[in-house]
Amino acid sequence: MTPSAKVILLVPAPRRVADIFTATQLERLRALGDLHIHDAAPPTRAEFEALAPRLEILIGQIDMPASRLRLAPHLRAIFNVEGNFLPNIDYGVAISRGVRILSTSPVFAEPVAEAALGMALDLARGISRSDRYFRQGSEKYGLDANRNAYSLHRQHLGFIGFGDLGRAIVPLLAPFHPTIKAYDPWLPPEYIESMGCQAATLQEVLTSSKIVFVVAGVTAQNQGLLNREAFLSMPAGAALVLVSRAAVVDFEAMLDVAATGHIRVATDVFPQEPLPLEHRARKGDNLLLSPHQAGALAQTLAQIGVMVTADAELIARGLPPCLCKIAQPETVTLWRSQPVEQS
Repeated sequence: MTPSAKVILLVPAPRRVADIFTATQLERLRALGDLHIHDAAPPTRAEFEALAPRLEILIGQIDMPASRLRLAPHLRAIFNVEGNFLPNIDYGVAISRGVRILSTSPVFAEPVAEAALGMALDLARGISRSDRYFRQGSEKYGLDANRNAYSLHRQHLGFIGFGDLGRAIVPLLAPFHPTIKAYDPWLPPEYIESMGCQAATLQEVLTSSKIVFVVAGVTAQNQGLLNREAFLSMPAGAALVLVSRAAVVDFEAMLDVAATGHIRVATDVFPQEPLPLEHRARKGDNLLLSPHQAGALAQTLAQIGVMVTADAELIARGLPPCLCKIAQPETVTLWRSQPVEQS
């Protein structure tokens, strides 16, 4: 490449290049400019400043404060391949300079939806609990094993949040013909109703649903949204499936209420990951635990490269991206997700 060539900077940590890009996709990126790959560690300050005047596309989650953005006058897009809009970008400056901020989070909707359905079925029917009892020699048979079980068929189900993940779960529930209520203050009732669901208040979802899917991303407006009172307002024996972020709930209060037997809980996320070995969640009988694995499939990570490569090519042609999620100026600064530390 000539010294005046456009630069594409690839810094995917905590992802690895080989997990999300094929050799063919990397060649397609090289066709757009001078591709610089920093797989093991981010570029040093000197390395970044040397590339910044020619930087056009950044793929990764490195810090981009206003001072760095101003060093890159030709920057057109930043792709987050971790899956969240993180608070390490000066979004106001970036958006005012015409920089597209993009996230590959939509790739995780389908695999997490599958896991969420599996968790719901397990909580309703007591599958893994019966397995534990069998191994302990305390199993029960037939109806005695199902005294507290219930079916998803024609059940009342609820959603807290109704973004990509919620919309991916709903089609999987269709064979059960449930009644679904959804609460999402960022969406109009008409949108929720267009998906065959009923728009509802948070209290209506909690008090009327036998299973509640918590799929809302954590924001400045909903941290700790579900507290002890919220959990106690759920019907006795109801199930809570938490597959978005732990900060949406008061995690300790959730464990307290689950310990009483009032609700049963499945969670794929935790306030601290890895979860400490001594954490009491490991001992709860009304809990189904998953180590933040719901979306972490090799084929899912491979789709990140598909989305990024296609959208980068569109941007290079002067066209808008169409596969990745685009940061909206009205809401992007409200997100409070913590970055994942392991791909």
